[in-house]
Amino acid sequence: MKEGTVVQWFKKEGEMVQKGEPLVEVLSEKVTYDVEAPESGVLRRIIASEGSDVPVDQVIGIVAAADEHIIEERIPAPPAPTQEIEEVTRAVLKPDAVRERIPASPAAKRLAKELRVDLTQVRGTGPEGRIVEDDVRRSAEQRGLRLRVKEVVPLTGIRKTTAERLTLSAKTAPHSAIVMELDMTNASEFQRETQFSYTEMLIKAVAKALLDHRLLNATLEGEQIKVFEDINVGVAVTTENGLVVPVIRNADKKSLSEISSVLKELVEKARQGKLTREDLTAGTFTITNLGMYGVDVFFPIINPPETAILGVGRVVDKPVAVDGQVTIKPLMQLSLVYDHRIVDGAPAARFLQTVKQVLETNSFKDN
Repeated sequence: MKEGTVVQWFKKEGEMVQKGEPLVEVLSEKVTYDVEAPESGVLRRIIASEGSDVPVDQVIGIVAAADEHIIEERIPAPPAPTQEIEEVTRAVLKPDAVRERIPASPAAKRLAKELRVDLTQVRGTGPEGRIVEDDVRRSAEQRGLRLRVKEVVPLTGIRKTTAERLTLSAKTAPHSAIVMELDMTNASEFQRETQFSYTEMLIKAVAKALLDHRLLNATLEGEQIKVFEDINVGVAVTTENGLVVPVIRNADKKSLSEISSVLKELVEKARQGKLTREDLTAGTFTITNLGMYGVDVFFPIINPPETAILGVGRVVDKPVAVDGQVTIKPLMQLSLVYDHRIVDGAPAARFLQTVKQVLETNSFKDN
């Protein structure tokens, strides 16, 4: 952890606080924490505003007695903008063309060059009429040179963490993928009879398969492949704030009913924003299901530091040739994306074959 995001303050500046009372909500690594007041007193100053990203160990606020003299901590001020004055030549239809000095920031000049905006036609709104980046963007939008932005969504909190982790995965792990089709006839019938979801069945099937294919339940550290003892299956869950992956620990030792109960609890906590750090850590393999959105096949990015991730498509009826006769069967596509530094194609395919066999024969019903 290098930084956290201030989600909301429960008190305003000047309000009384009691020791141990929730004072501010902070988000880190997709987990939301209530930070308690360390002492009783008055919230004299809020330094880190809501929505700001703050490095670890930086002061975010000051609690003191109402009449206590304090030396306030201050967030380091951003460097003052340079006062460099850029020169832009304006050609005029006169024999004595003149050179005019246009006050503009270096960033505004770079953007103007990129968008081919004539700075002489831009009205500056900065100090003493200086042209800044926003002035150039506004001029470009008015002239149709730049697409108009309807809304700006800050990349913060869960979305920022997800972006950083998946970017790291895509840059460091050579992703390879295989796809396999499953006959879901027996699983579909079992689902109708019991109301267990396909995701719950898949968790059990994957956990059983990982027992026989331990290299898929590993990680790469330096020049060592470390195979995990525990089989902890994470399930990607979409929330209003972004994607989270709560973890079902020791999934291989749980019955299908236990998996179902734990998964329902984790999904509900995810949607309410109440997942703990323990709920989101120590995963060894991840499942992500987009079948409910009508997706057949997709290739997800590995959730670091894991070795593989399983993408699950929809169950759809298709014509299939059986013993020379065409019949309709419910079929599902599974896509396994794996780190080719750790696993080769053949063992990855054998793992997927085991998952297929467990699902097609309803072996996941065994405790």
